[in-house]
Parts: sequence; C-alpha cells; structure tokens
Amino acid sequence: MRDINNYKVFTKAHNLVLKIYKITNRFPKEEIYGLISQMRRSSYSIPMNLKEGGGGSELEFFRYVQIAYGSCEELDYQILLVKDLDYISKAEYIELKDEVREIRKMLYSILKKKNEKNNLKKPKADSKKAEC
Repeated sequence: MRDINNYKVFTKAHNLVLKIYKITNRFPKEEIYGLISQMRRSSYSIPMNLKEGGGGSELEFFRYVQIAYGSCEELDYQILLVKDLDYISKAEYIELKDEVREIRKMLYSILKKKNEKNNLKKPKADSKKAEC
C-alpha cells in the first residue's frame, strides 16, 4: 500500500484543486452546472484517483493513474475554454496551464516506469521465430 500523501504529484494536484475552486467562484452563475461543475470535477478527480489507486494493487494503482492523466487532459481543455470565454486572465491561464502540464508530466513518468518494468519482465523473442 502506498502513502499517496507523500507523493509530490498528489500535493501539486491538491493545490491545483484549491486554485480551481477559488477561480471558478468568480465565474458567471449560469455556469454553475456547466463549466464550474466540470472544472471542479476534472480537477479533484486527479488527486482522488491517486488516493483510490494507492490503496490497491500495483495494477490497480497504474489504472487509476491513467484515469488521473485523462482528467488532466480534460482540465487542460477547460482552462483553454474559460480563457477564450474571458472568465480568466491570460496570466491565470498561463499559470494554470503550467501547473496542469507539470502534473501531467509527473503522472506520465509514473506510467512510463510501469511500462519499463513490464518490458523488463517480458522474455526476449527468439529472432528465428520472429522471422516467419
């Protein structure tokens, strides 16, 4: 079992959630069931999936990391959309975009380690058999 609270990516994702909540509080009220709800869900899905996956097997953990990665992708687009709708400033856009990019890189690094581990476990194919 992993203590996800000690993962730097978890701390960064949690801080991003807090920032998204503060920023979305300023959005127009007609967005309460639209972008406000979606952005909050996408942002908190990242650390929540890390926590949920941390309590399971290695295979489950990596599956939840993949889900968190997908939530980063969603949030990345939502940030672009709210910038283009003028709900956030260009400076806020750049800051949020950079934070999402950093979290996404960290999640990708975790997934890459899993793939490297799996490749080490696979037996090398016999070159004669591969020539079919």
